[in-house]
Amino acid sequence: MSAASDSVPRGATAGTPAGLVTPQRLAEFFAPRSLALVGASDTSGWARFILAASSAVGYSGPLLPVHPRHDTVFGLPAVPSLRDLAEPPDLAFVLAPTAAVTEVLEDAAAAGIRNVVVLASGYREAGRAGRELEADLVARAASHGIVLLGPNCLGFLNTGAKVAPFALTVPLPLTPGPVGIALQSGALSSALLAFARSQAIGVSTVASLGNEAMISTSDVLDYLIADEQTKVICLFLEEIGDPASFSAAAQRADQAGKPIVALKVGVSQAGQQAALAHTGAVAGDDAVADAALRQLNIIRVASIEELLTTASLLGYQQVPRGRRMGVLTASGGACDIIADRASAEGIEIPSFADSTTEAIAAHLPSFAAARNPLDVTGYVLANARTSPLTAIDHALDAALADPGLDFVIFTGFTVPEARPADERLAELLESRIGWLAERVRTAPIPAIPLSLTCVDIGPYARDQLLGHDVHLISGMDLGVEAIGNALRWQERRGTVRQLPGRRPPLRAPAAWSEARARSLLDGAGIPVVPGQLAHSADEAVAAAHAVGRPVAVKISSAAITHKSDVGGVVIGLHGDDEIRAAYARVAAAAVSTTGAIAGDPAGEVLVTAMRNGGVEVLAGVTVDPNFGPVLAVGLGGVLVEVLSDVSLRVLPVGADEVARMLGELRGLPLLTGARGAAPADLDALAKVIAGIADVAVALPGLQALEVNPLWVSGDQIEALDVLVVTDEIADEEGEPDR
Repeated sequence: MSAASDSVPRGATAGTPAGLVTPQRLAEFFAPRSLALVGASDTSGWARFILAASSAVGYSGPLLPVHPRHDTVFGLPAVPSLRDLAEPPDLAFVLAPTAAVTEVLEDAAAAGIRNVVVLASGYREAGRAGRELEADLVARAASHGIVLLGPNCLGFLNTGAKVAPFALTVPLPLTPGPVGIALQSGALSSALLAFARSQAIGVSTVASLGNEAMISTSDVLDYLIADEQTKVICLFLEEIGDPASFSAAAQRADQAGKPIVALKVGVSQAGQQAALAHTGAVAGDDAVADAALRQLNIIRVASIEELLTTASLLGYQQVPRGRRMGVLTASGGACDIIADRASAEGIEIPSFADSTTEAIAAHLPSFAAARNPLDVTGYVLANARTSPLTAIDHALDAALADPGLDFVIFTGFTVPEARPADERLAELLESRIGWLAERVRTAPIPAIPLSLTCVDIGPYARDQLLGHDVHLISGMDLGVEAIGNALRWQERRGTVRQLPGRRPPLRAPAAWSEARARSLLDGAGIPVVPGQLAHSADEAVAAAHAVGRPVAVKISSAAITHKSDVGGVVIGLHGDDEIRAAYARVAAAAVSTTGAIAGDPAGEVLVTAMRNGGVEVLAGVTVDPNFGPVLAVGLGGVLVEVLSDVSLRVLPVGADEVARMLGELRGLPLLTGARGAAPADLDALAKVIAGIADVAVALPGLQALEVNPLWVSGDQIEALDVLVVTDEIADEEGEPDR
């Protein structure tokens, strides 16, 4: 471990909770050689779980029961207090009720114990009093140099260190392996472990984080990044409490080549506080979290099964470097299913090279076609086995040499539930498994074994596969989905950067007049459609002459953000008389809505040039309470809310990332010249949108900055309508709204 990883985190000191929780300290915390169970008794279900989990991982160190009223627990001698132990254990698991935890913590400090897990609930999750109790618990622990996991926590297991202070059922057999798991949940751990057992997925460390009072998700991420046994990290997330530290850990994982796969729950439509903008309606809480996870190159999944299947692919297989896939099965229906799933994931299934087709055809019945995806047909299964290898095995040998493929998936590892009674068949089967395992290991491109369905792997199959270091990916649906997830992770490597994290809570909004908002963008070099303020009908006509007709006449008042709702916009004006009439109508609407008198700034009217053709785009920034400023890009005008075709990113971003956002829109063909229209200059558009985002990030008290529409026609780009909303206090400290 590097010196940097052993050091105190930036901004922390050794006497603070953050200063205690370093990767070096966590490596010690998650590998204790002796355990004290405080509050353990023969009738304690929690203590029995820990005993069983310890047996499951092969723990051979001392288990030291501590109970004030029992002389023995589980046949082991017990002591009344941690102070009575002959030597301090490496870790104390506190099973005592909430009211007793503080006293136990003081006993731990007196006994020289450095690491504690707290099971009890009734802390932060219980309201204000609980939050105060938790703050006191953490302060006490830090003052004594104790690192604490929890409270409201079920502990952890570590298969590499063979230790499991884990107060939950562990499905057997438990397989050690490359998948590290951290959960903002307790009981769900058993469900994950049960699926991992059924698919022979091996785990390294499984940690229940509880309230994260001292050890956070980000801390456990850093521990798993440093852990040599862990190749891939699984997270179950209910929230991302500290985006800045979380994103910094994600960046370190990306640099270390350790994928993170996350099941993030809590989908909500709470939206943003700056509801004056269309952007706030499309950038809901979960959509922002989804964008942040994508920016951090964290693979977001929708189920436990997808979580662990994706992790198993990344943990056991070589990740493909390209999207050209060879498919080898013994079923035409399987070929169809895989082809459909591959299309949805953007994975290609190209034709085999002529040499590959020729080599495969030599081992197929005359009626079978040697094409990709390949169905070797069930005919070969009807013939008695005389040699270890089958048609699909020969096809694998040929496909792995195909220069037009980046990887191959195949369903050739079919292992029965029990060893065949016929010794000759058993020997053929096991010889074939050995050959396939060696072929996978030495293949020039990834060869990924796949099961047709997601079924439990029985003891015999488990022994054969694990004995040859082979792992089957679970089912066609999950398998191809996992490959798609892995490809996207591979393609985004090296793009992760730290996110800024939450900003102070938003205050009361203060909208700017459009004239002032236009000046902000214009001063930053953002192209804005020509326009002038008018304070009379004559000035409106003169403005129209200056900016070029046809024109739009609209209210420019800080008090009116949705102008069309009050009759404050008239468009498509050419003649002087209709411009004069439009001015009178719009000015009257402004006066009646705001209560201003004619000539006041609240009743100002803006005359702007109209633009025909082209495409209208939305570029808007709002402030997420957790992640800070968020950019939304989508089709503009009224389409933004109707179609919900929007791409989001947490700011700041550059033009390259904005270009990727544009590429994610379903409406992209409208920008690239659909049905003969002139294509937009996407590079120029991306630069303008990135500039708008930069203006927003630099704006004091930002609540929303929205350009809707941002008009683009070829390389012509102009902001047609601009909305800026800031905090009242920030606005009062800035320039007057005049």
